[in-house]
Amino acid sequence: MTAARGKAGALTSVTIIGGGIFGLACAWEMTRRGAPVRLFEAARIGAGSSGGHVGALAPHAPENWNAKKQFQLDSLLMAPAFWAPVEAASGLPSGYARTGRLQPVAADRLQDRIAAAAARWPDGCALRLTDTPGGELIPDSPSGLWLFDGLTARLSPRAAGAALAVAIRNRGGEIIEGSEPGPLPGLVLWATGTPGLADLTRALGRPIGKGVKGQSALLRHAAPDAPQVFADGLHIVPHADGTVAVGSTSENDYAHLDPDDRIDALINRARALCPQLRDAPVIDRWAGARPRAQSRAPILGPWPGRPGHFVANGGFKIGFGMAPKIAQVMADLILDGRDRIPEGFRL
Repeated sequence: MTAARGKAGALTSVTIIGGGIFGLACAWEMTRRGAPVRLFEAARIGAGSSGGHVGALAPHAPENWNAKKQFQLDSLLMAPAFWAPVEAASGLPSGYARTGRLQPVAADRLQDRIAAAAARWPDGCALRLTDTPGGELIPDSPSGLWLFDGLTARLSPRAAGAALAVAIRNRGGEIIEGSEPGPLPGLVLWATGTPGLADLTRALGRPIGKGVKGQSALLRHAAPDAPQVFADGLHIVPHADGTVAVGSTSENDYAHLDPDDRIDALINRARALCPQLRDAPVIDRWAGARPRAQSRAPILGPWPGRPGHFVANGGFKIGFGMAPKIAQVMADLILDGRDRIPEGFRL
């Protein structure tokens, strides 16, 4: 593919469909590189799965290393340099901070995992066992030990989306909310989440992915510098604004996308794990469909049979963590014709 430049050397304009984290991150990266960008969002910024609460930017386990884990690690390490300019350009916080993660352990049988992290992760981010955990949210541990990592970070999904939208507009990009695009000449990136997976399935005649319902809750409790907690399959994430997010469910079968009593079960589990949350009021409940590809990896690259059209989708549970690297490789592909997409991510 040749670089996407016109006769005078100017970058060709790009239309992006979808105002979730993939669409916004790609729009920001392309705008930052000087490309004219117009983004259409049918409802509002973050209306889909990017409008939740949790924002846990946690790495995959370091054992059994593969290209997907390396891509995610690269993206997590890119995050500080990605979000700082967004905040500077928008004047708004994203909620990003590398505060670490605390996990209770049943027994000290994690030496292989700790060694793998030391080999793969950079200095200062390694896993370690501790019997004196820090922070304001400390789950009970049956062994008296906790696993801490310094790589895990957090951000506020809604704040991050709002900051990206303002940054894009302030840098000359156009965002149109509440509207479907008309004719789509030129280069087009489809970042449309769960509906986009259904569109791909119909267009290609084979299963590409589906939506998985997730639910989360937001509690009023100030612990802005505390590590997040991962225990019993539950993420408990303190945010900078005096809230704590709790989530989330993974529901393959569901009759609706409204919040229901499964959120109460999440909240009760979080309070049992971290008694500090026992009296924290619930201030918001969220439910939505998160796009999961058949491969469980992101789907990136050209849309088969549609010249000039591209796809960025399938960020199930890892979308915010993967976004900086995905924005980079999609901008490389669409603007410069450089294909650095891992083989396992291709449509």
